[in-house]
Amino acid sequence: MKQVALTVEILLALLMLTGIFSCSKKPSYMEMVVNGDFSEARRLIKQDLSMNDYLTPNLRSILELHLVRMDRIEKDFTLTESEVIDYVKKYIPDVSKENLRQWEVAKSLEYKIIDDQKRFFKYAQYNLFRLDPELKALKKKIDSERGEDSGKKEFPLDEHIASIITEANESGHKYVKPVKMRIKQSLFVDENVVPEGKTIRCWIPFPRKIENRQTDIKILSTEPITYQLADNSKLQRTIYFEKASNSSAKTEFSVEYTYTAHGVYVPIDPEKVVSVPNRDDLNQYLTERKPQIEFYNEMRKLSESIVGDEKNPYRIAQKLFAWVDTNITWASAREYSTFYNIPEYVIDTRHGDCGMQTLTFMTLCRMNGIPARWQSGWEFQPPKDSMHDWGEIYFEPYGWVPMDVTYGMRKTDDEKLKWFYLSGMDSYRLIFNDDYSCSFEPGKKYFRSETIDSQRGEAEWEEGNLYFDQWSWKLDWEVIQP
Repeated sequence: MKQVALTVEILLALLMLTGIFSCSKKPSYMEMVVNGDFSEARRLIKQDLSMNDYLTPNLRSILELHLVRMDRIEKDFTLTESEVIDYVKKYIPDVSKENLRQWEVAKSLEYKIIDDQKRFFKYAQYNLFRLDPELKALKKKIDSERGEDSGKKEFPLDEHIASIITEANESGHKYVKPVKMRIKQSLFVDENVVPEGKTIRCWIPFPRKIENRQTDIKILSTEPITYQLADNSKLQRTIYFEKASNSSAKTEFSVEYTYTAHGVYVPIDPEKVVSVPNRDDLNQYLTERKPQIEFYNEMRKLSESIVGDEKNPYRIAQKLFAWVDTNITWASAREYSTFYNIPEYVIDTRHGDCGMQTLTFMTLCRMNGIPARWQSGWEFQPPKDSMHDWGEIYFEPYGWVPMDVTYGMRKTDDEKLKWFYLSGMDSYRLIFNDDYSCSFEPGKKYFRSETIDSQRGEAEWEEGNLYFDQWSWKLDWEVIQP
């Protein structure tokens, strides 16, 4: 009986430490990580992990994820104060430490105290000139005077989406302006990372066939030749490879294919939009999905302040879309796996990248009875390209339509063009994912490098996951037929 009582006591202690139960006197591991008490958290977690007889697989996984998260946070916060100052001096020669303190308080300059040492986010210096309005204007002026922003060819995006609107309205079809593209995506595991001859497992994102929208997908070549292509039903689809490590040189994996993408536009009449019916296929996109989609009190209050007395679902969506577009500034982001709740961070700091903006908008939509779901892959604005996240939103009786809150409201008096990205999408997209944080086929043994999205790829070997600093990726593309 004494042994049973001791086991229960230890298990309860572990649950409190991992944050499953709260303890007023002792911080949870989550709190310790958030507060930057990494050394103590690591010591206690490793101590708990040594108690093999008392840990369930789920509890062990939670503890191990805390360790992984701390390692990744340290890789994201690498800049010293002097390095930040050196960059800022390019635009403000007499910048002072007091200036830095002011920007830190304003949450324009991101840092973290880890074991009593201040570390700045590795892109904090660049984000500073995106997040502070005065500094943003100053940088634009100085870059222009230096000629550093000249000669940049811009893709005529508004002209392109205007043509989508016109053709969709004239033809009566919502899928228009097809673009055929060739893609080659590669992943290179660094030399001397995996011992010679040991098997590396690799997953490269692969496009999903989506009726009328993403079609005619044809594989041209792969490296290695043997592969396993996940079923099209997988919402985070991949092509999987195995290959022996070449420890003295990079180990390459790649896939080359063509596909056709279509622009989309659904003209919405707000007066025809009604509340969604009670259907199982929609209800799953109206609920919380912790930890990323959570209806916590601050989010509820924010939602109420934005929506007010509006009852029309489309008008509500417009208000939420406009708020995120106007109030959440785009900035380079930390790796998603380092966060416990992304929208909470976004609301607190008032900035985030495309995926962060999208998750925040999705949360607000769901809170207001509007189904919203994730979509992501790559965006192309020839000659530019980028990984990108966006989504889909449901309006009754129109059904699911694309949305991209990062592209936001277009700067125009044309209402159709202005709100295009609340029910439309340009033709230059590559869709890998129709959901986030889904299992791969075949499954990974270790924690993914990117626990939410899937755009760069993943790799592991028998002794663990290979993180982003152990391999590189490349995506080559060309427009075959615009």
